[in-house]
Amino acid sequence: MVARISLFLPFYLGHVNCYLIKTADGFVLIDTGGTNQRQKLLRQLASCQCSPGKLRLIILTHGDFDHSGNAAYLREHFGGRIAMSPLDQGMIEHRDLTYNRKGTPHFAKPFLPWIYVFGKTDQFIPDLFLYDGTDLTSEGFSATVYSIPGHTKGSVAVLTIGGDLFCGDLLVCRNRVVMNTLLDDREDATASIRKLMNLPAHMVYPGHGKPFPMDVFTKGRF
Repeated sequence: MVARISLFLPFYLGHVNCYLIKTADGFVLIDTGGTNQRQKLLRQLASCQCSPGKLRLIILTHGDFDHSGNAAYLREHFGGRIAMSPLDQGMIEHRDLTYNRKGTPHFAKPFLPWIYVFGKTDQFIPDLFLYDGTDLTSEGFSATVYSIPGHTKGSVAVLTIGGDLFCGDLLVCRNRVVMNTLLDDREDATASIRKLMNLPAHMVYPGHGKPFPMDVFTKGRF
């Protein structure tokens, strides 16, 4: 079971997705939304019977605060371990979305704290670092991690044994499937898309927009 939880971005600038996955002994949450929508996230978790003690793993596809904002809170109150790439850890450590990132205009840096609230209590040290090829079976989740830099250096995708592919913010799907325009490195992003096209996925779950069949992606209809 994959439950899509759609949360508003700050100032209603769109939506961001979190995905709750039922496993044999609990739940896995992929991305956590921003702090501005914490109460809605908690209500959605409760509606899916994901209560404190049942959340086993929190996977962050990258370090942006609209994806990592509730990770520390959930670990404290639900007990799930946090997993992410070490390449994006500096965003959390320094509370800086531009950290280790050349694609974010630095003139925007003074405005980001007003848009994305991420306080000291929201900081965390990951319990598990994710690398290309990381097998999550030992975490109770039959899935493999793939490094897909482009949106951020530490962006990762997660492919389950059943063919569900969670691609973070590399791709977005609103009216159609497109490469995200907010990129750290376009060449990296293009290479990452080629990498995803060779994976045995059936459905793709993006960080923004609706899930879509893999063949829409591989046949280039975007």
